[in-house]
Amino acid sequence: MKAVALTGIRKMELVDRPEPKIKSPNEVLLKLDAVGVCGSDVHYYVTGRIGSQVVEFPFIVGHECAATAVEVGDEVSRVKIGDRVAVDPAMVCHQCDQCKAGRENTCRNLRFLGCPGQAEGCLCEYVVMPEDSLYPVDKNKISAEQAAIAEPLSIGVYAVKQAGLKSTDDIVILGSGPIGLSVLLSAKADGIGNIYVTDKIDERLQAAKTAGAKLTTNPLKTDVVSEILKAQPMGMDAVFECAGQQETIDQAIELLKPGGKLMLIGIPQVDRISFIIDKMRRKEITVINVRRQKNCVQPALDLIADKKVDVDFMITHRFPLEQTHQAFELVDSYRNGVIKAMIEF
Repeated sequence: MKAVALTGIRKMELVDRPEPKIKSPNEVLLKLDAVGVCGSDVHYYVTGRIGSQVVEFPFIVGHECAATAVEVGDEVSRVKIGDRVAVDPAMVCHQCDQCKAGRENTCRNLRFLGCPGQAEGCLCEYVVMPEDSLYPVDKNKISAEQAAIAEPLSIGVYAVKQAGLKSTDDIVILGSGPIGLSVLLSAKADGIGNIYVTDKIDERLQAAKTAGAKLTTNPLKTDVVSEILKAQPMGMDAVFECAGQQETIDQAIELLKPGGKLMLIGIPQVDRISFIIDKMRRKEITVINVRRQKNCVQPALDLIADKKVDVDFMITHRFPLEQTHQAFELVDSYRNGVIKAMIEF
């Protein structure tokens, strides 16, 4: 089968790999339909690592995907040959203390698509996944691209759920890439009205405005803290940090009201970040790390199928598998108003 492998820093090659085979009765062989390029994939492309997860080249990345089932194991019951499925890239053990406590997102034996040391990714024609990672969708209601983008949307759904928001709460989303926009869509679907959004790319801010943001602002053009606090002098109930930058973490501490919640979603490229501890302590700010999602893929798919959210505007660029390198360069450089680049098969 054809696959695209990382072969070095900023290097990719189209390679031939053996087609994977079903080895367990609960597995499904999938033919890929669409793969979204995620910021974490680009981290591996640019630096070869995320924290302690270091790539050994060659390696296939990619984890946001939709596919069609072409073969099923003997014990598979929910997925049938020919089904379109959205894929949860996490493969959990169901046996460790975390899984038994209902925390599958922090499974101690987690295997994750496109994660070094765990499993190669889905930038290839076929993958094998356990049935419990698959979510069949109605082809008449959900396209392959929408099924793929349900993965980042599920993170937005989970982040909003973890924040425990009320409809009267005021929130800020720092960074309006696909994850930030997924938080925006999820918060709007939950009835949150006062949503402020920042980003350094005007096209993304326009997308956020169209999707329902009350105010959008660009830190390259204005003091976003002053501008938002001018509109909300008492501060914000929650800030969703979706950029993974020290700058935005500092902004979050300034923006939050006493007792506010800082939701950390963005993945920093550095090993350490810091907090303005004096203000953070005096405000008694709660910090919540958002580790992917937990039981939110199906709710995300339901939002799409029921047309309670429109995710199509996030897909701004499309590439064939052979042009994956160009897609990664585009996403890394934030050129041409890119929000989500999609690899189509």
